[in-house]
This record gives sequence, structure tokens and C-alpha cells, in this order.
Amino acid sequence: MSICKRFPIVAALTLLACVACREPTVPGPPATRADADSAFVATLRARLEAATAAGEFSGAVLVARDGRTLFEGAYGFADRERGVPNTPLTQFRVGSMNKMLTAVAALQLVQAGTLRLDAPLGTYLPDYPNAEVASKVTPHHLLTHTGGTGDIFGPAFTAHRSELRNTEDYLRLYGTRGLRFEPGARWEYSNYGFLLLGALIERAGGIRYDDGVAARVHAPAGMTATGAAPEDSLVPGRAAGYTRQLVPGALVSNAPTLPWRGTPAGGGYSTVGDLARFAAALREHRLLDSAHTALLLAGKVETGPGVRYAYGFLDRVVGGRRFVGHSGGAPGMNGELAFEPNGGYVVVVLSNLDPPAAGGVAAFILERLPPPTPAGGR
Repeated sequence: MSICKRFPIVAALTLLACVACREPTVPGPPATRADADSAFVATLRARLEAATAAGEFSGAVLVARDGRTLFEGAYGFADRERGVPNTPLTQFRVGSMNKMLTAVAALQLVQAGTLRLDAPLGTYLPDYPNAEVASKVTPHHLLTHTGGTGDIFGPAFTAHRSELRNTEDYLRLYGTRGLRFEPGARWEYSNYGFLLLGALIERAGGIRYDDGVAARVHAPAGMTATGAAPEDSLVPGRAAGYTRQLVPGALVSNAPTLPWRGTPAGGGYSTVGDLARFAAALREHRLLDSAHTALLLAGKVETGPGVRYAYGFLDRVVGGRRFVGHSGGAPGMNGELAFEPNGGYVVVVLSNLDPPAAGGVAAFILERLPPPTPAGGR
């Protein structure tokens, strides 16, 4: 129930006044990598403390480089009414970040030879109600948001929110709908397209979507705190979400906006540690072989300046480094994962507030990551 969001990158230049000569000077780079890391952590901590005090952030942050954690911290409250603070182990709703896991599950079937990227949807869903969609849309189109399959949010979703409990329910509600444009003609973000991917994963993989992702993605990646239990289930570590979008001027529960449970298009919950482990599992080819990992992460359709959509991942360059990942945002939830696919940095930010609570922090981090080897340092 979310839309992928990008936040602008803003360069920051700090000028310090020279006390002796009273002329502005620009500080030189830290002498060592340790100095650069310490300066980065201090700057990030100050930013997070200020954002939390201003009511702009509540959540958890993890920054790692080459498998070593540079910063991990949590701010604000997981449950404001009960005074329960967020911790690095708090489980936050991830919204559209779940598309990454859906894409991995789909590529696992491609790797196994049971799903073809260029096969029409009807090959796997022969009973799909709309013949044009079934005959023209392929998994490649769905994975890249180029299928013309539209969104799910609007009056129909609002009216049936509590009744939509599995992929079949969504297909019954939206399956007769036609195409918005010819598949492959352009890029348009489609939550319904990823619900269709969930249905393909179930048919081609022979297992319910949630069970398949848990067994084939969560388990091998070591994601023990990630799941998609229904919203009426008791999940002790799951944060409550808070939004300003329902009552003007008030921060209230996002419960009235939530689906019955997470879907292949978005939802479920995770921790900053689990998402960092997911990135590591992809890098180490524990989820897909090297060829299919490269296929998964390679940008295919331009979505904006310097940003291309891959298969369930964004592929972009920030500060001269290539990052892949995905964001998620909806009332009372926001998150972002960005990592260098061949080693280097992993950045995870999760929040239980409206966007851009996490996205703004992620952008701040990506703009300021220490260079790989500071001048004169080790």
C-alpha cells in the first residue's frame, strides 16, 4: 500500500571561520578512515536527535561498510500510548520495500526454470478474467512496472480493505480491469502488477506466497524477525504506526489505513538488522546465483534523472557510488534500503511515521558517507 518515493539529494558545504585571521576556511578531509567515520557518526547522530526532537523522525537506522556496523541506533517511540521506545530490534512495517522480496522470489523461479520472464501471464494463470492482460503482460513487465496494470488504491480498496486477504481476493476485485497502456510502452508504478507477481509465484512455485517467501528468502537470508502476520495478530515487537494524514494537525494511529495483512506489493514488517542481512545474502549469492543476482539488480527502465528501475529494485548512482534498493511509504510507515551490490555500504532506515521520515534520513546519509580511503589515512 505504498508508492516508491525518491527524495532530492542536496549538497552541504560547511564553512568555518578562522579565529586567527577572521577569513573563512574550508576544513580539510579527516586524516584517517577512523577520523572520517567518527565525524560521519557524530554528524548523523546530531541529525537524528534534532529530527526526533522536532517530531520528524521516529525509527531505527543502521549503516554498515564491508560487513562492519558503523552506526546503529533507534529514536522515538514504538508505542506512544504505552511509552515503549523504539530499539534496533523493533519491527517496522516496510510498505513497498517488500517488492524486493517478491522480485527475489520470482527470479528464484526463473533460475529454476519454472517461470519465464517473457511468457504471457495466461501461461500461468489460464483462468485470468481479462484476456488482453493475460495474453500481453509478462513477468518482465510486472517486475519493471511497464505492464500497464494500474494500482489498487482508491474507492474499491477502501470499500473492501478488510476483505482482501490473499492474492485471489485482489484478482477477483481487479481482474476484469483492462490495460492502462500497451505493455512495454512506458513506466508507471503498479502495485497491482506486484500482486499479479505474487499470484504467478504461487502458481509456478506451488506454494502460498507468504510461505514461499518465508522458506526461500527469509530463512536463507537469516531474516528471523521479518514476517507478514495479519494486522489483528499480536506481534510483540511490531511498532505502532502514526500518521498526520487522517486528522489535520494531529498524530494518530494509522490502523484505519492498513490492509488485512501485507501483500506481494507491499506490507509486512522487518528490522534494520534483517534488511541488512537480506542485502548481505544477495551479495553473497545465497538467494540467487551470480547471473540472476546481476539480472535482478541491473536497471532496465529510466524513472528519473540517474535512476533506473530494475526488477523490484531501484538502481542509481549517489556520490559516485552505485546503490540498489527500494523504499516504502504510506500513512504511518516509511523505510529505505540502499546498498552497494558488490560490497561497501549498506544503509537501512525504518520509521513508524509518514514519509519522508525515513527517506529524508536515508538521503542525508547517502550524501555524507565517508570516502573509501580518506586522503593520507588507512
